[in-house]
This record gives sequence, structure tokens and C-alpha cells, in this order.
Amino acid sequence: MIPAKSILLGTSRAGSAIPVLGVTADTLKAAVKPLSAPQKAWVKANGFTAAANQHLCIAGSDGDLALVLYGTREGTTADPFEPGSLSSLLPAGDYMLANGFANPQLAALGWILHSYKFTRYLNGKATASADKPARLVCPQGVDRAGLIACADAVMLGRDLINTPAEDMGPSQLEQAARDIAGQFKARVSVTKGATLEKKFPLIHMVGRAADDAPRLLDLRWGNQRAPKVTLVGKGVCFDTGGLDLKTAAGMLLMKKDMGGAAAVLSLASMIMAAQLNLRLRVLIPAVENSVAGNSFRPGDVLQSRKGLSVEIGNTDAEGRLVLADALDLADSERPDLLIDMATLTGAARVALGPDLPPFYTDDDELASDIARHSMTSNDPVWRMPFWDRYNEMFSTSIADINNAGKGGFAGSITAALFLRRFVEKAGSYVHLDIYGWVPAERSGRPVGGEPQASRALFSVLSERYPGNGAGSG
Repeated sequence: MIPAKSILLGTSRAGSAIPVLGVTADTLKAAVKPLSAPQKAWVKANGFTAAANQHLCIAGSDGDLALVLYGTREGTTADPFEPGSLSSLLPAGDYMLANGFANPQLAALGWILHSYKFTRYLNGKATASADKPARLVCPQGVDRAGLIACADAVMLGRDLINTPAEDMGPSQLEQAARDIAGQFKARVSVTKGATLEKKFPLIHMVGRAADDAPRLLDLRWGNQRAPKVTLVGKGVCFDTGGLDLKTAAGMLLMKKDMGGAAAVLSLASMIMAAQLNLRLRVLIPAVENSVAGNSFRPGDVLQSRKGLSVEIGNTDAEGRLVLADALDLADSERPDLLIDMATLTGAARVALGPDLPPFYTDDDELASDIARHSMTSNDPVWRMPFWDRYNEMFSTSIADINNAGKGGFAGSITAALFLRRFVEKAGSYVHLDIYGWVPAERSGRPVGGEPQASRALFSVLSERYPGNGAGSG
């Protein structure tokens, strides 16, 4: 990825930057009025009408690019990231947002995020154009350092998800967590082998068939006297479905099944960069759900860390199993806030599509905060209910609970209910069922991995626990 700081320039560069003027059909006449006669003729000849996302480059008297007119969208359909598409439409150079942009901060963030390209497996010639993006001067009044930290964290999450499982298995995910911890002087411990089998049996059973051993990653950072916030991310680095094997099409994007882990690492990076006044713990069960002679089987009854026995109704419902053990550990410390993020169910996509992850919580005030911040940060999520009556779908005669709900209905809700069984002591708990992927390019969101909801949650936490220079681990 291209570092955000090389795309978002300091305000000292504004004097030499080319202005980008946001216009609408109503303001176009006033915007064109100060232009020279040849420039006005150029606008007319090109049929520029200030339609949404339409742009026009205008030269000065010396023939060099002097101004860009950009059509902004009005009303509730406006995407604050939309001006970011200019980063790939304009020639290389330095630009600045002039008047006419409703939210310069999100427009700038969209500009940076739209510049992202995953180039790890491309040769040098193919990446040459990616090294010279159109750069933007940070708008006045916008925290450049904060915006850069946020963008870099998002692009880190994208890189993790976009990396194929051959190069992003449990061991590489562990290294990624260690790299992030090293950057912010956090501490990381890892549980695997016989200790994992004994203390976290569900994590062990799901991952034991893979060559790359399962493990639990545990990152800690922050002031020990501060409120405790724990993040749990699903780190299934590849999901074959186990013995309940997925189809070829169903497996095609399963490198993204560790999207929850990527999202919590992205969020953790934002938290630590901003030095929020909280005590952070990040737990990631890192496994690969593979097929081998020692794969766990449909009909097996497994013991969880909590002591609940789980009958396996479907080996492809493995994410909730590894999260269950991690959530029980997290819950045992009675955190003030416990958040889990997971690419958990296709049912969530059926209900809300790829853009809008559902979230679940019994805390109405927290739900209101998440909904509000998701809109103001342009990182949308939507509240769904813990509908208790559906707990009966997990009933089984030979264990405490089945891992796959009966009937095929309400798959996202039942998965959330399963996870809530393992949380009892946390002050507040929220579960997010993210997709972790952008299937069709939009401004600021290239096709590929996306740590959905991480920016929205960071916005919530920033309001609740403002930065105060909290130290390391």
C-alpha cells in the first residue's frame, strides 16, 4: 500500500496546489463567472453541467492545469467519500479542496482510501503508475496526523484480508499482530499446542487438522487504571467448511474469513495511535478450518472453555466455536466493553447486503452511539435484535447446545445468540457480523478486503475515552 502521509500533504503545500472547486448546477454559473473567456468557452465546449461526480480540468494562460471543477452530489444520497475518486481520475500532482465540499475531512479520507492498491503480487512495471497518485493538501481545520493514522489502519486491514491464505495463515497473522504491537509498544502472548488444547478446546478442535497450528493471540496495551475495552476478532485464515465442505464458489473468497481479526487489528491500531484513555486487550483465535483425518466431525460433542458442551450440527459453523472460547476468556476479566467482529454468516448479507453489517447489543445507549457514529464516519452499520425465542433452535438432546440452528431461518440472529451464551460478566457487549469485502468499487472503497465498522467503533471509543497519552502495556 502507499502510505497515507505520501498522499495527504501538509497545509504548507497549499500555495502550489491546484484548487478543486465543488460545484452544483445551481452554483456553476457563479463559479464560472471569474474565469477568462477561453476558460468559459472550454467549460461550455466540454458540456460540463456539474452533474454528480463529473469533473473538468481547466488550464491557465500558460497552458498548465490551473483549476478542477467537480460536480458534488446533494441530498441524502450523497456519499462523503465520492470526491475521493478524483485521486485516480486526475493527473499526478498536488491538489487542494477549495469551496463547495460539505465534509472536507471525509472527502480527504475518501481521497486517501481510494488511492489504495494491493500490489504485493504485481511486478514492478505493473505498479509504476500506483507510485504516483494525485496528492491532496490536508484541508484547513482537519487533523492530518489523525486522518493519516486512520487511513493507514484501514489500509493495513485491507492488506491483511487481501493476502491469500498461503501467505496469511495463523503464523503470519500472529506475526502481523506482533508487528502492530511493536509499533505501539504493546505486549503480545500466544497460546498454542498442548496448552491451547487444554484451555481452549474449541479453538484447538477447529484448527487441529491444519498444518499451520491453531493459536490464540493476546495483545495488551494501555493504562492499567483505565476502563477496559476488549476486542475479539475471528481469525479463520481459510475456511474449507471442514467435512461439511463448501463448494468451489463458496471457497473462492475464504481468504477473507479472517476479516474480523483484520478489523480488530485495524481498530486497535487507531486506538493506540490516538492514545485513547482505555486499557485495551485484543484476542484473536487464529485457525484454518481444514480437511484431514483428524478434522472434527458432524455429530461430535465438543467441550468449550466455559464448560458448555457443543454438539456439531455443521462443521462450517466453525467461526462461532473459536469465538466462544475467546469470548469466555475475555468475559472472565469483566471488561467495561466487549466487542467481537467476525465474518460470521451469509444470512447477514441476505438481510442487509455487503455494505451494511448488522450489529447486536442489549445496551440501548451503546446501540444509539454506534448508529450515530457509523453515519457521521461514513462507516454504516445497522442494529439487529437478540431475539431470545430463537434460542430454542439450538436445542439438542445430547449436549448443552448445538452449533447450528435448526430450520435455516434467522441465521445471523441465531449466530449472535450462540455467541451471547458465552458473555455474562462484561459491562456491555456488542457483536458485529461483517462481510469484510467490497464486491463492486465505489469511491474510497476499491474492490477487495475492507475492515468494516472499525472506523465507526473508533469514533465511538474516541468520544467515550478521549486520548490522554496512555502508555504501553
